[in-house]
Amino acid sequence: MYNARMAIAHSKVTAQGQISVPAQVRRKLGVGPGSVIEWEAEGEKVIVRRAGRYTSLDVHRALFGKRPAKAKSLAERKAGIRRYIKSRRARG
Repeated sequence: MYNARMAIAHSKVTAQGQISVPAQVRRKLGVGPGSVIEWEAEGEKVIVRRAGRYTSLDVHRALFGKRPAKAKSLAERKAGIRRYIKSRRARG
């Protein structure tokens, strides 16, 4: 059976390859002037979404993986702070 889906809006591509994002799409994505949107190919579809919708946990996992950090004792944390301060003073 044919799965009919109605488009919520249409855009025309200019000779320079630019498009306007229709108002109803901007409202749905919550974007305005200066916002960044990203495009992702998924098979025969292209997904458009507002960029930057990442939590601090998403960013942490992207940088450091999903493994939780090893817990450090108070003495280890204080020693780390001392090393950092000492290295900052050595630069100047």
